[in-house]
Order: sequence, then structure tokens, then C-alpha cells
Amino acid sequence: MAHEVTLITGDGTGPELAEAARKCVDGTGVQINWDVQEAGVDVMERLGTPIPDSTIESVRRTKCALKAPITTPVGTGFRSINVYLRQELG
Repeated sequence: MAHEVTLITGDGTGPELAEAARKCVDGTGVQINWDVQEAGVDVMERLGTPIPDSTIESVRRTKCALKAPITTPVGTGFRSINVYLRQELG
């Protein structure tokens, strides 16, 4: 049975690091269905929020996430995207 895992690609160096981490995990032979989601400055510019509801919903559904580095956009009301994720997900 495959495990469901949310992969939050992040921004800056995040996408490259997320892909490298995914390859390492896949190399273990563990069956994983990756649900790739976005967060960060690029997402803020496109969608008006650094963490879309779809990303939060994915983590709630899979109950497991691998998160790459994410920049907290200045002036968005987020003290830290990491803090926000912890508060939202308990």
C-alpha cells in the first residue's frame, strides 16, 4: 500500500531541494503517492496568499508533509509561514 504525502515545493531554492528530497525518499523503495503543493512568495504574487487553502487541505488529508524552504512575504500579515502551518494544522 502506498503512503500519501504532501510535498510543499516552496520557493527560492525550495523546488530544487524538494525534488532532491523526493528522489532520496523514492530511492528507499517506500511506495509514496506525492501530492505536490505550492507555498511562498511566487504563490502570493499569483493568488494573493502565500499558502493556498489547497495546500492546507492536502496536508490535512494526507496527515504527512515534506516541506521545502519557504519565504515569508513581508507585509502580508504572516509572521512566519512555518508558524502559520503549525497553528493551522495543530
